[in-house]
Amino acid sequence: MILVFDHHDFAVVAKPAGMSFHSETGPGFVVQAAELTGCPLYPVHRLDKMTSGLVILAKSSEAAAAFTALFEKRSVEKYYLALSLRKPKKKQGWIKGDMGKARRGDWKLLKTMENPAVTRFISAPLREGERAFLVKPYTGKTHQIRVALKSLGSPIAGDGRYADKAEADKEERGYLHAYALRFTYNGELFSFTLPPDEGERFLSPLFSDLLQTWQAPWEHFPEKK
Repeated sequence: MILVFDHHDFAVVAKPAGMSFHSETGPGFVVQAAELTGCPLYPVHRLDKMTSGLVILAKSSEAAAAFTALFEKRSVEKYYLALSLRKPKKKQGWIKGDMGKARRGDWKLLKTMENPAVTRFISAPLREGERAFLVKPYTGKTHQIRVALKSLGSPIAGDGRYADKAEADKEERGYLHAYALRFTYNGELFSFTLPPDEGERFLSPLFSDLLQTWQAPWEHFPEKK
């Protein structure tokens, strides 16, 4: 766990892959982050257990309310990195649709658009049978990116829920990483990027070279939804 940025009102902390966000059998990410910063913290968004990367944690109920309002207005830009072992149906674009419950706690993308999950992505080939994705979710639905990439025929490598289970079990981790955040808080613009530091596929030279072209991910999604 890394304290990326410490502000009077909030902290940006890097969550390791495989760590539960809330406490289960032991202290979860929020509890451990509070120990790291030395103050109580209020979660204003969350990451799945398999997902690593940047998380904003408020330091007061007032700051939490302010960030909750920013998220509700979709004013916090979030960018994720993902890897898949399957070629997508399309190389870039939008994925939109309502999300419905499936079996065993899974979710699935529907064709209806009443309250849709909205995701945009670009992708690039890496090693044979391996593709990298830069993903920007415009909404914050449960398992949104994992379901979106599965709908493209490219489930995330190591995702034991949405990818092939036997194949996923061979991976070191689930290859989804919260890579960047950008938002304006109290009139000041903040932006953070943090490359993944876990997982052989994320640490490969080919992926590292690709990441050089994605250092400012917001430049790849210039127009608004």
